[in-house]
Amino acid sequence: MNLNARFSIASYRVTIRPPEPIGYRSRIDPPIPTYQPSAAGFRSCGTKRECESAVNSKRPVNLDLGKFHFPLPAITSILHRISGIIIFVGVAFLLYGLDLSLSGEDGFARVSELLDSFLAKLIIWGILSALLYHLVAGIKHLLMDMGIAEELESGRLAAKITVVVSIVLIILAGVWVW
Repeated sequence: MNLNARFSIASYRVTIRPPEPIGYRSRIDPPIPTYQPSAAGFRSCGTKRECESAVNSKRPVNLDLGKFHFPLPAITSILHRISGIIIFVGVAFLLYGLDLSLSGEDGFARVSELLDSFLAKLIIWGILSALLYHLVAGIKHLLMDMGIAEELESGRLAAKITVVVSIVLIILAGVWVW
């Protein structure tokens, strides 16, 4: 099909064009400003390239994430994603143990012996901790999706509640594992 074909329908003329490429600026978009702030006010930096190079030269090259102070809701959201990754990786270990225990009596005895070690208990506790935190933070995110605790102060309170409930559940999981 010819994408630039023109069709006449009564007195109307319809033109079919290919989609615009990503980053295409239409004529109705405002022009990119070519002014830079200075001590005396705004000054023109000349061409668009000069303005872009002036802006880009002031940007930091390597950001030190340790200098950023994230608010508690941001930290809980980041930890929610990290706990999801830990669960994803931990499921591989759990499935291997399940497969080995179901392979026969020798496999079951081997898994039982393996689970008595400190390292295995630590791994199980870590996976359970990630799962419990992910559950609590996921409930918080679902409540926020429903419009509950979307404001700044209620979001901070929800993040604090998420951390406290998660810590309590993680301690209980540690008692249960050991």
